[in-house]
Amino acid sequence: MQKSVSIIGGGLAGLAGAIYLARNGFKVKLFEKNSKTGGKANEIRLGPYRFDTGPSLLTMPFVLQDLLGDSLHELGLQPVEPVCRYFFADGSSLDTSSDRKKMLENLYRFSPSSADEYLKFINHSKRIYQRTADVFLFSPIHEIKKLIRLKYLPTLLKFYQIDPFRTVHQSVSAFFTDHRLIQLFDRYATYNGSNPFQAPATLNIIPFVEYELKSCYIKNGMYRLVELLVKLAQNLDVEICTSHSVEKILYNTNGVTGIVANGRHFKSNYVLSNMDVVQTWQRLIDGFDNYQKKLDRLEPSLSGLVFLWGIEGRFDRLKHHNIFFSSNYEKEFREIFAEGIFPSEPTVYIAITSKKDPNHAPENGENWFVLVNMPFINKNLNMDKAIQQIRIHTISILGRHGIKIKDKIKMEKILTPNDFDNLYNSNKGSIYGLSSNSKSSAFKRPPNRDRRIKNLYFAGGSTHPGGGIPLVLLSGKIAAQLITEKKENR
Repeated sequence: MQKSVSIIGGGLAGLAGAIYLARNGFKVKLFEKNSKTGGKANEIRLGPYRFDTGPSLLTMPFVLQDLLGDSLHELGLQPVEPVCRYFFADGSSLDTSSDRKKMLENLYRFSPSSADEYLKFINHSKRIYQRTADVFLFSPIHEIKKLIRLKYLPTLLKFYQIDPFRTVHQSVSAFFTDHRLIQLFDRYATYNGSNPFQAPATLNIIPFVEYELKSCYIKNGMYRLVELLVKLAQNLDVEICTSHSVEKILYNTNGVTGIVANGRHFKSNYVLSNMDVVQTWQRLIDGFDNYQKKLDRLEPSLSGLVFLWGIEGRFDRLKHHNIFFSSNYEKEFREIFAEGIFPSEPTVYIAITSKKDPNHAPENGENWFVLVNMPFINKNLNMDKAIQQIRIHTISILGRHGIKIKDKIKMEKILTPNDFDNLYNSNKGSIYGLSSNSKSSAFKRPPNRDRRIKNLYFAGGSTHPGGGIPLVLLSGKIAAQLITEKKENR
């Protein structure tokens, strides 16, 4: 008899899990509370301007190859060059590149000693990747029987080689002498919503992934990935129910029995939640008060304040991806994580997809996705004040670099931590799930297979292996594999 799975949430992890499960012979029904799938990886149109609302860069495209197969070519993956243009507080700027020769040339012109320093650092980053990828990215690390397999023993026995005892900042500072490059490579801790002054240096795996494993943009916008996943899922007879808000996960002593959505009971043998783990337990599951309190003590990741700006004019000094750094990075993260307030001088990220796809803006215009790091929702955060002051700061910092936009913003939409909470059930409005601000954070991250309720599974940025497009897709794959193994062993 065909086994059934109810999937809660139509984000990238939920869609990936649906595809893998359907391929493995399950009857899959996916429930999405919003009218569109994609979760935070979505799109918005403001008149003639089009915006991606989530990731703007794809790394580790081989993960997509495994999921999409021959359909991968439909995405029209394009290299991004430069990967990013960085603007520093002293007025200098640097283009980074996934072409190593070009990267070294740029670094040498920027700071002569940094080229050799970068080679040593990126080789260190590569070694971390080689040591950690199989265990920490592609395997369910909470499944002890799988973890102690012979091929994983070198990593487990030489744990110190993945640099877990230093912080990101301490490790980066040991390689680079130029404070600007230390700030640049500290930034990669934010890729999973963490603080570089607290997060373990194992996260220095990320620069290797970005620069050496290929960084891509999807032609016509990142949301095309969501649309392709939906098409593949539906071709496999996955039933996708949008505008269906799941209200309860039902279970008994034998395990899950189904879910309640829009007031209706849907039976299933397994439940895979792509909803934030903490929010799943707090909103959908009764009877586990102590565990809910334990999860609530886990530190959420960074959140963000997003301005979607329809800009009049073209700004050649800006590239597809741009970063304007604050003058005091440590203060910025102290304010965000320790004080829970919006940063007084935030770093500003700007993605402009019309640089690649001119049809995303009018002929004499650009679509700016502007993101500023913010704390997760807490009693110290004054959202109205934050919006006003950060808007002023962003326009000011751009002006200091010769980019005048005060009278060029023709359309605007603002997304706040409260919006991420309301739209996507993100834990306290966090963007990346849980932070990695401790040495044991990878092991504290909730597992893909729950131990409390039989046949309950999780995928997405708040569970293993973490946030970002390739990792959430892998989480969907890992959860699907665990469910399939469970069925086969019955």
